[in-house]
Amino acid sequence: MAELRLIVRIANKDLNGKSKIPKALMEIKGVSHRIAKIIAKMFEKETGIKWDSKMGELPEDKDKKLEEIVLNPEKFKVPLWNLNRQKEYDTGEDKHLIMADLDFDERNIHQRMSKIKSYRGLRRGWGLTVRGQKTKSTHRGKGPAVGVQKKDAKK
Repeated sequence: MAELRLIVRIANKDLNGKSKIPKALMEIKGVSHRIAKIIAKMFEKETGIKWDSKMGELPEDKDKKLEEIVLNPEKFKVPLWNLNRQKEYDTGEDKHLIMADLDFDERNIHQRMSKIKSYRGLRRGWGLTVRGQKTKSTHRGKGPAVGVQKKDAKK
């Protein structure tokens, strides 16, 4: 049996080698439990390695294949409804974003909503709820207490 690697680097992220493949993939931002399991099964189909084996047991030459599937799941026939960017605003294509690309895209979406002054953009800018929740009694503790001073600050 191959030696267990404790840290496996996939998509610029250090993953736990003791975890099973889907559980370890969930440490990557943008990969949920559902897409992680689908990616693991696609990896099994491509390489023949069981999808629920430990991440550290993978041969080092197979890491590139797993990284390729994580970065471009649409090329490996992952169902389109499972991707996190369907019919993207600018290009209209379906893709799956992870890590810094996901953060950048989220920031662009929020800036665009604020710029066009949509309801969602305005509420997000004001720090209020966006999806219709009631705000009479909840969502109050977002900032520091007003009017309260520490003893040292009074002097």
